[in-house]
Amino acid sequence: MVSNFSSDLQMKLKTRKSALKRIKVKKNCFARKNAYKGHLLRKKNSKHLRRLSEASQIHFSDFNAFSRMIPYQ
Repeated sequence: MVSNFSSDLQMKLKTRKSALKRIKVKKNCFARKNAYKGHLLRKKNSKHLRRLSEASQIHFSDFNAFSRMIPYQ
């Protein structure tokens, strides 16, 4: 007798590790770091650098794509 296990089992979804490293999952949003904070910091004033240090949210149009990339978080 040959049994078909594929009907009983469901495949696990893979987490995209690159997205997991770059995004922090909050209560109702995904938080990410801002760009332009890596180099050439002398010409940027302190207010600009402080604003770049804050976390920003993923845009709502990209929310479904990132929720598929990080399924179990």
